[in-house]
Amino acid sequence: MIKSMTGYGKAERTGEDGRTLIVEIRSVNHRYGEISIRLPRHCYPFEQEIKKLVAERLKRGKIEVSIQDEKSGGLTMAPTLNLTLARGYLEAYRTLKGELALEGEPTLQLIAAQRDVFVMREEASGEEELQELLMATVRHAVSVHEEMRKREGVALLEDFLNRRATLTRLMDQIEKRAPAVVAEHAVRLRERLRQLLGDTTLDEARLLQEVALMADRSDISEEIVRFMSHLQQFDEALTCGEPVGRKMDFLLQEMNREVNTIGSKANDGVLASLVVELKAELEKIREQVQNIE
Repeated sequence: MIKSMTGYGKAERTGEDGRTLIVEIRSVNHRYGEISIRLPRHCYPFEQEIKKLVAERLKRGKIEVSIQDEKSGGLTMAPTLNLTLARGYLEAYRTLKGELALEGEPTLQLIAAQRDVFVMREEASGEEELQELLMATVRHAVSVHEEMRKREGVALLEDFLNRRATLTRLMDQIEKRAPAVVAEHAVRLRERLRQLLGDTTLDEARLLQEVALMADRSDISEEIVRFMSHLQQFDEALTCGEPVGRKMDFLLQEMNREVNTIGSKANDGVLASLVVELKAELEKIREQVQNIE
């Protein structure tokens, strides 16, 4: 099944410690697979693991991964002692005592009451628990994102099948028209020679030779065969489980090349009109293929 390169996925999970992680993944068209990640500083150690996980599931596109860590009010808080700062306060008070000839010693209550000697901090979750929660949330977001890509792919597949039917119809008309072009050319050539030669006897052998040369120059059978071969490979790509966007784009270029050759050989108004329709349809398909993973 083909998949689009555009999509959005979001997942939210809360760990046993009350920590809530929110992961959002957005992607747009891109020739290659380009992944950028925005995440909190304490999640930096897991950045490469996240990138690897995303790259295994989303092969192409410009992919942006955003990770937020929502701290819950229920997280455990613990006092942290800044011993260096406490010693500094103690020395400062003793210096002040000596300079001003004061009595008494600085008390524990006095030192502890000073700013930033004790600071309340959240107890950090274990790295293993954080990693498990983070990767589970990323996997869920990737799955949601991938489902959107698949839904977009279904819509694109329907459009491809409709346009593929149009390509076949137009090429069938070209194939049927081609022999008539040679026959009509022979009739026109014969009539023109009769007008020019008047009562002079027409050299049938020479006429047939000219018609044969024209038929050889305007023969498009090989181009038709190659076009239909490329179209068959295009059909196979539509049902392939692997990313096929680049292959489909290449096949469209080859089909367009064959149509251009047919147009250059076709010395006929009807064929020229059919070629224009074919090229327009191929261009519409090519625009859509730019969205395929």
